[in-house]
Amino acid sequence: MMAWTPYEKTVEALEKSLTIKAGIEYVGLMEAQGRVLAIDIKAKESQPEHPTSEMDGYAIRHIDQKLGVLSLTHRLPAGTETSCSVNEGECIKTFTGSLLSAGADTIIPIENVKVEGDKIHIVTPVVEGFAVRPVGEAYFKGDVLILKGTLVGFAEIGVLAGLGIVHVPVFIRPRVAILATGSEIVDIGEPLPTPAHIRSSNHVTLAALAKSAGAEPILLGIAGDDKELIKSKILEGLAHADIVVTTGGVSVGDYDFVKDIVGDLAVETIIEGADIKPGRHIRVVKVGGKHLIALPGFPYSSAVVFGLYGLRIIDFMLNRDFKRRFYKAYIGEDYKKRSKFTEFTACNVVKKDGNLEADLSGKRLGSSAILNNLLGDAGLLCVPKDTTIIKKGSTVEVMRLDT
Repeated sequence: MMAWTPYEKTVEALEKSLTIKAGIEYVGLMEAQGRVLAIDIKAKESQPEHPTSEMDGYAIRHIDQKLGVLSLTHRLPAGTETSCSVNEGECIKTFTGSLLSAGADTIIPIENVKVEGDKIHIVTPVVEGFAVRPVGEAYFKGDVLILKGTLVGFAEIGVLAGLGIVHVPVFIRPRVAILATGSEIVDIGEPLPTPAHIRSSNHVTLAALAKSAGAEPILLGIAGDDKELIKSKILEGLAHADIVVTTGGVSVGDYDFVKDIVGDLAVETIIEGADIKPGRHIRVVKVGGKHLIALPGFPYSSAVVFGLYGLRIIDFMLNRDFKRRFYKAYIGEDYKKRSKFTEFTACNVVKKDGNLEADLSGKRLGSSAILNNLLGDAGLLCVPKDTTIIKKGSTVEVMRLDT
């Protein structure tokens, strides 16, 4: 009987094997979305660099509102520089984004005054500093605005544009080659030859998961239960990718060839079985400095186990903290563990009364093939090996695969 390595020990072994960081390249601003920043982004100047108006109105001295009537001396459209200043009893018509004229400390909105020729009458006074954006309201020169290791989204694109950054330093995407194995599976879009066949979802699921983490997936297709074909596909992946992932063929069946191929190719064995559910038969080895991960064939199992180990490798290469994927939540119902292993069970992660709740409603317990358990706001309820029952309301740990 195979001895399963404790989950914590497998994580420790994998982390010790991680040595290679991704290189850096520069991409155009609009190509940076979905990429991971390779350096901290610092502000080269304050924003705004000078006090500016945040609405259309009149630049005044706050103390002059008591005069009731002010003289309009100039107009200052946004984008215009001027040496004119506001003196006692004066105002300058100012527009959204205009620099605040010297001497002024307040903007009074257009709707708060009545205009007669070159005079304005104060109808509704405002507080000192009203509608003035101070220097550094958004950020100051030297502030770190975006941290190294951040996955660039729409907000990061906007901030980078505001800083005038045209070419963005990002980590080169780790390449992840993915091979699905098994004579019973056919590729998407292909008809099922017999009732004994099923469509493969593993390879595209893992490709999407790898891509969401900032990697570049390479699909090696599907290989039937042919030992030489599987081996050649794995070697092809090792030649072109940083990480190679296979699904299926790792158990003890007559046609489970992957485990033997992985063993033959291994220069260093990292993980050979883990006391986890799902995915006990996982194998991770290094071949020529690259990680080769052999996953179970069931869709849910392969996605979960790739999340636990494959995403950890990708995050390391991209200088991202894998721990960000874990959250504390309370469980919405009693839970009884069904195995003696460390379990990762699909749950809904919802916000309730300001707290995260792990909710198991609608999740089908049992088969490791039920991928639709990961639809919606799904996460993984992490149940330690020595835990048997979790009472409703207890604090638990949940993991998100897609963050």
